[in-house]
Amino acid sequence: MKIETIAIHAGNRTDETSKAVIQPIVLSTTFERATDGTFPGGHIYSRASNPNRTLLENVLAKLEGGADAASFSSGNAAGMSVFQSLPPGTHIIAPDDMYHGLRNQLKLLFAGILTFDFIDINDSDVLQKHIRPETGLIWIETPSNPLLKITDIKKVVAIARKQGIKVACDNTFATPVCQQPLALGADLVMHSCTKYFGGHSDLMGGALITIEKDDWWQKIRQVQEMGGAIPSPLDCYMLTRSIKTLPYRIRGHVHNAQLLAEFLQKQPKVESVMYPGLPSHPQHEIAKAQMTSFGGMLSFCVKGGQDEAARVINKLKIFTRATSLGGVESLVEHRATVEGPDTKTPFNLLRVSVGLEHIDDLIADIEQALG
Repeated sequence: MKIETIAIHAGNRTDETSKAVIQPIVLSTTFERATDGTFPGGHIYSRASNPNRTLLENVLAKLEGGADAASFSSGNAAGMSVFQSLPPGTHIIAPDDMYHGLRNQLKLLFAGILTFDFIDINDSDVLQKHIRPETGLIWIETPSNPLLKITDIKKVVAIARKQGIKVACDNTFATPVCQQPLALGADLVMHSCTKYFGGHSDLMGGALITIEKDDWWQKIRQVQEMGGAIPSPLDCYMLTRSIKTLPYRIRGHVHNAQLLAEFLQKQPKVESVMYPGLPSHPQHEIAKAQMTSFGGMLSFCVKGGQDEAARVINKLKIFTRATSLGGVESLVEHRATVEGPDTKTPFNLLRVSVGLEHIDDLIADIEQALG
């Protein structure tokens, strides 16, 4: 099935009792045994599984072309479960511009348990030089947050395969509508479902999708069940409902982001624009090869430094100044302030989550703010 059909049907099931076309929300935390002690409904206790979560995980797996999916209470919980699944002493290679939430997890929570290097993964020589005998995972993030760097997934996978190293990809910015890392050779995909999957800035969630149900995946499942960082039945229901419109929402985000990026590139008060759909993007050709479309996120640097960037962001009227991304409303953020003192983000950079408002209104708002 095509992705639009998967999004609508893979997360839904007609209720056997009431024949309701839309899945009911099952709030029960526990499930009745049969007389022989088995569980005919397939569920024992809601920390382990729940009908709504089962359907959510089914649609997530099918959207990414994976063998299975595990859902979590947030993207950070999903990422942490990957790190928790690794044996102590495992070495991780991650991007030097890795999402700061997961980067801080490694630095603050896993120091002394795991070892890690943050490098320019796009440089194959640098990547190969950092591989050690204990390297067990290469983490990639493409497009990256907030610099919109593109990593050549096939190239990284080829290097990893020779050494028997697993590759996990944070696919939050792209979504499976724009990019499918498992089809390009990655072992695992991560999402912050809070973003485009939810799509309305009103719920939190995270997900991992695997290419195969191997021993590593069973360990991740064990962390999910025993750690208990799971989404509620209501959150699972809401995510499944939102996913039904994901392919069509993404088309609108991409359309608006491309036009806004092209507009910004022509503005004299804009120093640079980071969007993989622009031919000027340094990894534009890689993006064309591995993405079906270029996503709804962009960043741009304002001439005049941090003070001028602050002036621009404070003059915007339609764009809301807020953290997060992927909702129907357009958001803008001074990212360096959020990331803290060790940020690699330029202080004149504004990160934009391009929403589904009319593009003419978005351009007019940016134009008056820059003016």
